Amino acid sequence: MDGASRVREVLRNDPVRRKALELVADLNLPDCWIAAGFVRDAVWDRLHGYPMSEPYGDVDVVWFCDNSQDDDDDRLIERRLVTNMPELEWSVKNQARMHRRNADYPYRSVADAMTYWPETATAIAARLDGAGEIQITAPFGLEDLLTLRLRPGPRFWDEKLPIFVERVGHKNWTKRYPKLKMSVVASGGSSLSR
Repeated sequence: MDGASRVREVLRNDPVRRKALELVADLNLPDCWIAAGFVRDAVWDRLHGYPMSEPYGDVDVVWFCDNSQDDDDDRLIERRLVTNMPELEWSVKNQARMHRRNADYPYRSVADAMTYWPETATAIAARLDGAGEIQITAPFGLEDLLTLRLRPGPRFWDEKLPIFVERVGHKNWTKRYPKLKMSVVASGGSSLSR
């Protein structure tokens, strides 16, 4: 079974995540996905042999529409999701405007925006297609996710590396997921591994 099939299987067999994917698909937003911990944590839970549990923290809905640059649009979508599934902590962000907050060049799509995210294993998203099948997008691939490798995305290798390290500590991933292998290679070739 290939990596995408393994991730789809984890999401398909989780009734809470499946329902969340259905709700987001019903929004009919352009280039719309559920990303980050929604996918990452489900896979890491499975790889650690943990029982299925609800998403931990925010459920990140990311979409892309140049014609909607207003934060209020995201809040309206969040309210709709909360009304339909209040047990989850919904967070909606149109990636067409997020480059300003992150001091990056404008993003061209959700997948492009994800190439600027802090960790490779977080830059993964899922959605349902028109036939109800789960699609996966992962600009850095799925190997780090599936091999429990925690490493920074390309934008976080140099001057943003302290942000990555702080995030890892704040999220408590190495305690929640003791099989994780953290690997950081700084400029100049020095590395930090745990």
